[in-house]
Parts: sequence; C-alpha cells; structure tokens
Amino acid sequence: MSLHDDAVLVLKAYDDRDDQDATQEELRQYYLDHLAAHPDDGLWKACTDGHVTASALVIDPSRGRVLLTLHKKLRMWLQMGGHCEPGDASLAAAALREATEESGVPGLSLLPGGPVRLDRHPIPGPCTQHLDVQYAALAPADAIEAISDESLDLRWFAYDEVADVADESVVRLVRATRARL
Repeated sequence: MSLHDDAVLVLKAYDDRDDQDATQEELRQYYLDHLAAHPDDGLWKACTDGHVTASALVIDPSRGRVLLTLHKKLRMWLQMGGHCEPGDASLAAAALREATEESGVPGLSLLPGGPVRLDRHPIPGPCTQHLDVQYAALAPADAIEAISDESLDLRWFAYDEVADVADESVVRLVRATRARL
C-alpha cells in the first residue's frame, strides 16, 4: 500500500468522538479532498498547495507531562513532527519517526486508536499550508530526551503549563490526548 493510500484510509477512519471541536469533520473532508486533487504529491513538501504532515505529542502520563520542542525556524513550542518521507510506510510511521528523531527518546509507542487530532496551519511560502495529522506517543518510564538539530530547546511541561508556553493548537492537542488516555 502506498503512503497516499494509507493517508486516505487513516482519514476515512478518523473518528473525533473524543474531541468536542466541530471543525475536525470539516478538516477531515478538506484533507481527503486535498489528497484526491493531489494523488501524486499531496503528501510531499513540493506540493505548493499544501501537504499532509505527521506529528506526535510525546506524553508521559505517569508524571502528567508532555515533551515539547522549541522549533528552530518558527521559534515556538510545538509537538514533534514534520514532513513525510518516501521511506515512511504509513502516516503513523512518519509521526513516530519524527517524534523519535526530534525527541531523541527511543522506545516511543503511539497511543492506540489512530490520530488524536487534525490541524491545518499556514506556513511561509512557497508552500501555503501544512495539513497535520496529529498522533500521541507514549514515552517509556525512563525517557531521556536529546535535542536535535531542528530544535533550539526540548523540555517537559506539566499539562497545566502548556497554555503558558504554546499556542492554542498545542493546547487542543494536549486536551484531546488526555481525553484518550
């Protein structure tokens, strides 16, 4: 199965019953329409109309905290994530790869049940937007993070501290993830 086919299946199966945000169904349909209009490049950075990305919020439920990265280019505290690559077998694999690379934490595992949220956000050109499929990754008990070259900093935040450092999209992702636990 191609990554495109996987993305379509993931989005068709996406169920936001744990999230009270009415825009999730609209986003799901927008993503599916985008992939239908861009069957060859809708997942790749080269698609200037936007492209699907994959991210994962690294969470440590036993300690009530999440790991965020201070993104080097955007200078914002965000979950780990980024562009799909040709070697990614699935969106879930892309999200897990990105989370592992950017956190430096081995042994992450995705929270069962598929994506937690969808988030569409504008980006500086030439591409206009990221269509992010957001997962949650559970950190092992002995997780030790390591800053990657894509980050200025990497830090654990208690759930109630996230709103003080991150934008509303990250706050919504934390809330939706906690509802899944």
